[in-house]
Amino acid sequence: MIKVVGIRFQRAGKIYYFDPLDYELEVPMHVIVETARGVEMGTVLIPPKEVEDDKVIQPLKPVIRIATEEDEKVIERNREKEKEAFAICKEKIAKHGLEMKLVNAEYTFDNNKLLFYFTADGRIDFRELVKDLASVFRTRIELRQIGVRDETKILGGIGICGRELCCKSYLSDFIPVSIKMAKEQNLSLNPTKISGVCGRLMCCLKNEQDTYEYLNSRLPPVGDTVTTPSGMRGEVSAVNVLRQLVKVVVDNGEEKELQEHRVDDLRFTPRRRKDVKLTEEELKELEGLEDNGEVTEEKPEHQNRENRGGNRGRGNRRNNGDRDNAGEDNRSEGRENYQRDRGRGRRNNENRKNNEAGENHSEQRGSNDSQS
Repeated sequence: MIKVVGIRFQRAGKIYYFDPLDYELEVPMHVIVETARGVEMGTVLIPPKEVEDDKVIQPLKPVIRIATEEDEKVIERNREKEKEAFAICKEKIAKHGLEMKLVNAEYTFDNNKLLFYFTADGRIDFRELVKDLASVFRTRIELRQIGVRDETKILGGIGICGRELCCKSYLSDFIPVSIKMAKEQNLSLNPTKISGVCGRLMCCLKNEQDTYEYLNSRLPPVGDTVTTPSGMRGEVSAVNVLRQLVKVVVDNGEEKELQEHRVDDLRFTPRRRKDVKLTEEELKELEGLEDNGEVTEEKPEHQNRENRGGNRGRGNRRNNGDRDNAGEDNRSEGRENYQRDRGRGRRNNENRKNNEAGENHSEQRGSNDSQS
């Protein structure tokens, strides 16, 4: 068993494990800890407790100290400096003519690093921008490209339900949401009605998915034949999933009659439900709404310097995931960068082979010239 304390650095952010040492920590105390990004202030979300050794990646980084009033003032000053840095960076982006949208600026607690988060349609060559910013702020500059869901989480907003966005208020991780969930719940496949502020499918579709799958499994499919409580057989014309009601068309000998019964009162042979399928037209119309939330592939060793020593991100996170909510990190994180590096490796190998072939050809030509 090992003693840990759970600390969070952003509202609705991920929780990371640290070594509490001998400090008496309680929720929601502020503490100063050392992370891969530098010294930062976090909030205690899980008081010190003992967990199994295999639940964390060791060695754990220790808590430096409990935050003081002076530390709180440093955070306030950093917030003011971030606003100024945000405005300056926007001017520099316009000056360099880069097609990127600046989302947020963030100083680490010790001011050793200044991070800028941005979104863009493709990859951006911001090397000159980084040099320009470094000359202005005289500190380490880091630019991170994030996705639209991460952008919405940072900026926040109000959903169509009238409440604060789930990703801003309590969701620490983005969950995969698919169009099949919307169809399973018999929702209108109108993109404006099933997409959130970020332009992707609403996260709340996942909240009700398990319930709809269970309720749908208890209902007969439309078109099946069922037996009513009176012993009459009829065809299912419609179902009400939430109320668990079934409308049945029966023939009483004189005319066809539409009856409504509770599913528990009907007798029918349950069938294995078929997977929800989407037509090509639906897929084309809703293209771009899905966000699979795929786990990024592990970064190559030369790009993973900050995570050496067994720690990922700020500390040891409970589920040992990627660092922060940065989404698609423009430095090297994600599948695109990994594939890009692999492509570079292949090109380098091809260039090396071509060079060797050229040298061999030159040697052979030289020998032929000497013989002549």
